[in-house]
Amino acid sequence: MENKIEEIEEIKNDNELNIESNMKTHKKKYKALKITLAILSLAIIILAIVYMIPVMTKLSTPQGKIEFKDKVQSTGFLGMMSLFGLQVAQIFLFVLPGEPIEIIAGMCYGGFWGTVFITISAALISTAIFFLVRKLGKKFVYEFCNEEKVKKIENSKMFQDPKRVEMILFILFLLPGTPKDLLVYIAGLLPIKPSRFIVISTLARIPSIISSTYAGEKILDGNYKMAAIVYLIIVIICAILIFIFNKFDKNKTAQKALNTIK
Repeated sequence: MENKIEEIEEIKNDNELNIESNMKTHKKKYKALKITLAILSLAIIILAIVYMIPVMTKLSTPQGKIEFKDKVQSTGFLGMMSLFGLQVAQIFLFVLPGEPIEIIAGMCYGGFWGTVFITISAALISTAIFFLVRKLGKKFVYEFCNEEKVKKIENSKMFQDPKRVEMILFILFLLPGTPKDLLVYIAGLLPIKPSRFIVISTLARIPSIISSTYAGEKILDGNYKMAAIVYLIIVIICAILIFIFNKFDKNKTAQKALNTIK
């Protein structure tokens, strides 16, 4: 009898050691992935800067703006993949703010096609992260995000309410300045269907993307005033929508959600 108990204890200890070993292995893999992606994104940025410096210095002139656009468009698929790589780094690693990439897309491909490119790219990257979180669990999220902040959101009743979480995510993705990349990771831990998340996060991002890409297009045209006006109009529209929502939101859901993710 004692031998059996000892055998069971040994098995338990072995299992615990295996679990701990697997966790360490996963952490090493995540760190290696983060370092690799960070190096790749940094390399892309450096190459882009070196490649574009001669043209960027001329952006103040009409001829320089034409050269900038031609320079990027002449790279074709490679140029698009470079921009996509920067967006992967921006969403996946939080190493870059999103607006500069959106502005560059507008400068290179125009307001409309820049918006299409950024929207599709963001949807693909967000979907990939969402399913990675669903498969690998919260440990994966902790590797890329602030663990305390993630736990704070996880433990929030409003974020765990299936009836309210979709509306909350839509508002947070719509609002300028919210940590959208953090929300992409956390969404995989929340009670929301993948298809609903993809639709909500994609549609809610569009106003912000439009404001940046069209601003980029106007900057390239030398029309800085119009760029500022376009950006301001989108911000005002978002503010009106949020004001209307808050008017009918008796429970102050949006404000509580914002306080939770801070």
